[in-house]
Amino acid sequence: MLLILLVLVSALLTGCATGVGFASRTSGNDNTAPPTELITEKLIEAERQALVASAARQDLTPLFVPDPPPYTIGRGDILSIVVWDHPELAAGGMTSATAAADSNTAPPNAVPPGFAVDHLGRIQFPLIGMLTVEGQTEEGARALLAKKLARYIAHPNITLRVQSYRSKRVYVDGEVRTPGLQAIDDIPMTLVEAINRAGGMGPNADQSRILLERGEQRWTVNLRELVQKGVNPGAILLAHGDVVRVHSRDESKVFVSGEVITPKALTMHNGRLTLNEALGETGGISPTSGDARQVYVVRKTPERTRVFRLDARLSGALAMAESFELKPKDVVYVAASPLANWNRHLSLLFPGALTSAVGVTTRP
Repeated sequence: MLLILLVLVSALLTGCATGVGFASRTSGNDNTAPPTELITEKLIEAERQALVASAARQDLTPLFVPDPPPYTIGRGDILSIVVWDHPELAAGGMTSATAAADSNTAPPNAVPPGFAVDHLGRIQFPLIGMLTVEGQTEEGARALLAKKLARYIAHPNITLRVQSYRSKRVYVDGEVRTPGLQAIDDIPMTLVEAINRAGGMGPNADQSRILLERGEQRWTVNLRELVQKGVNPGAILLAHGDVVRVHSRDESKVFVSGEVITPKALTMHNGRLTLNEALGETGGISPTSGDARQVYVVRKTPERTRVFRLDARLSGALAMAESFELKPKDVVYVAASPLANWNRHLSLLFPGALTSAVGVTTRP
């Protein structure tokens, strides 16, 4: 029996001598496995250049407006118009809800008193009838109204302002404290302003992945990177209909498995995590079962699956691991050493056989 065990042990040791890696072909079919790319200084530089090129393709220039234009009146806005010395003209803008509002019994959806801009961008004003004010600033609408009233009133003194902003809105979603619609008013609606009005970012917000959708266009804004480059994110001006989504850091996890001390999913630090940091946060490569020659990073891209390998025994390996940037959903896998594989295979075939064999050989 001992001789049979020794023969099997010898065969298993020979078969496992090369360790476990990514085979060039999958078994049972002709589909080739993804090629393994060795992590070197040259590969790290190529990945860095590809990242710079990708950022250049996403041009954020259209979003930056250093000097925001003044608010323009739109459909649905409510205007407050007062013609001094002619209080009877203001009555034309009073709605049936005004009296109820004064008595604190206004229904929840009551329209506030004032002149409502209709679906054609017009208001109805006494003496002059329908007046198109859509697209006008408060100053422009005031001048236009004064010109029309000058036919009936000498030197009309008019106060016009937007009483209720209802024509332009943006939607803020994701990791903010109070997601929902935010009305655009006379204060420029910048990206930072919209997030602050939504209560600010939550504790799990990923500042590196803020998605801005405008029609068919999409931009991913990295606030931390903009600040590091000296770019003021407060200059990103939002437009009517924009959708802002603040992603959660839980959506950008990296998974570390295999022969590490504590396999687990790691959360990226505002979009950044290196291979060295991932290994460090999981306790490093297991000294008893891990193969430092076979540290793999598996990355799924839209075009194909890429597999990177780091030989941690090489000089400068730690520096390369620190420079190798991981991406969301990457899988870091540390293969087992040949000895660990041999031990596991033997334990599966003959549970307790190795212990018995050692006991027989050491028995006096």
